Amino acid sequence: MLARTIALFTLLFLQPLVAQTAIPETPAGAPSDIYRSVVRIESAAQVPDYATPWNSGRFGGGIGTGFLVGENRFLTNAHVVSNSRRLLITIHGSPVKYPAKVEFIAHDCDLALLSVEDFSDFKNFPVFEIDGVPELESQVRVIGYPIGGERLSVTRGVVSRIDFSSYSHSRADQHLIIQIDAAINPGNSGGPVVQSGKVVGVAFQGLREADNTGYIIPTPVVRRFLKDIEDGRYDHYVDLAISTFPLYNDAMRRALQLPKNGVGVLINNVIPEGSCDGTLKPGDILFAIDGNAIDSAGQILIDGAKVDLNEVVERKFAGDKVQLRFLSDGTWHDEDVELKTLPQNRMYAIQYEKKPRYIVFAGLVFQPLDTNLFATKSFKDINVRRLYQDYLPKGIFTEREDIVLLTRIESDPINSQMSGFTGQAVDTINGTKVKNLKHAHELLHPETAPEFHVIEFFGGSRPLIIPSEKVNEANGRIQRIYAIDQLSNLED
Repeated sequence: MLARTIALFTLLFLQPLVAQTAIPETPAGAPSDIYRSVVRIESAAQVPDYATPWNSGRFGGGIGTGFLVGENRFLTNAHVVSNSRRLLITIHGSPVKYPAKVEFIAHDCDLALLSVEDFSDFKNFPVFEIDGVPELESQVRVIGYPIGGERLSVTRGVVSRIDFSSYSHSRADQHLIIQIDAAINPGNSGGPVVQSGKVVGVAFQGLREADNTGYIIPTPVVRRFLKDIEDGRYDHYVDLAISTFPLYNDAMRRALQLPKNGVGVLINNVIPEGSCDGTLKPGDILFAIDGNAIDSAGQILIDGAKVDLNEVVERKFAGDKVQLRFLSDGTWHDEDVELKTLPQNRMYAIQYEKKPRYIVFAGLVFQPLDTNLFATKSFKDINVRRLYQDYLPKGIFTEREDIVLLTRIESDPINSQMSGFTGQAVDTINGTKVKNLKHAHELLHPETAPEFHVIEFFGGSRPLIIPSEKVNEANGRIQRIYAIDQLSNLED
């Protein structure tokens, strides 16, 4: 524990070794000069505290890998550098540590691009070329700095599966993914996966339940990220904003008057304000996307392989159009849909580089519901769980930008004997429906305060009542006793 603390202190506060030592040449007999362009990344991070949101959070650290893809452009995983306060890059075979910073980060596809303060030592380093998707059963090399040693590691694996699956960093996003029969260990993350000297993927996660199983981010996802940031910002993925149901069942197909040909999926939900809102509706049958036939499992054939129909959308950007062929109320339609992002979907994703939002009012702590908070508190109230589950599919976000929760009560005479309210979602404050956290703050701090503040909860049997005349005195007392610097943070 002491050694870890000293190492973290060194990373955070001591100056990196000045680059006076000559950069070592590639050793004689080394397989490739490109190894010099695979770097070790040390990160000191500070993780926000959602349990007591006014606190600064805990410090931690980790090791990852990155590689050179252009002039002062080092590609790595987002999870390697998330919440970082200090980043240092080390070259293979050199003791020099180079301060680095995050230029772009995409948590939804777990990729990030770094730069160093002084790129002069890297000027003559070879740049990795990005290739296509490797074939099944072909062999790849994983290069990185995994646990178990300090030096560069190279392992070999075989491509065993190409799929459309979850990315664990955000917990909410799915993209194209490649499985290989080589372990991706801590420290490997962000390293290049190479075939014939070219990058065919980025190592990013493993599978605890299986031995020698790792996953890499394929190059279509990498290329999209690099294309997205060309305008100087990352805009996130677009979304059809629908959910579909497979049509395997013969009886269901007969009921829908569909032939037994294994084509088409049922639309069972269209998210309000999403790309397909106003075009599709529940009960429609989707048959093709951009001319690609959709089978009854929701898959299409691209580049000789079956992939999820959303792979077409994955390769597009906001403002692009996609053509849909669908059957609605017995009538065939061919319509273009303009794609857009669905920012409300971030409710279900872990957030990074953001300070927790909160309000402390008379010892009552209010916070907006999101996955970070849910993972911290594990709410059991059935109304909170329903609001969380229905927030996107049932369009709750159109009326309530935030679901505001009472997460804790800091004990004080003003709130004595108020047990049973924590963990509930706020419906109204002083008779007004709460739209978001800022709105809640406005309702609790009106120009003319009512005699009592009345807070009502979803499914609550009784309101919570606070005498207004005692709030200011209680706030000062609570702020002092619980060492709360600020009674609110309304911005990310």
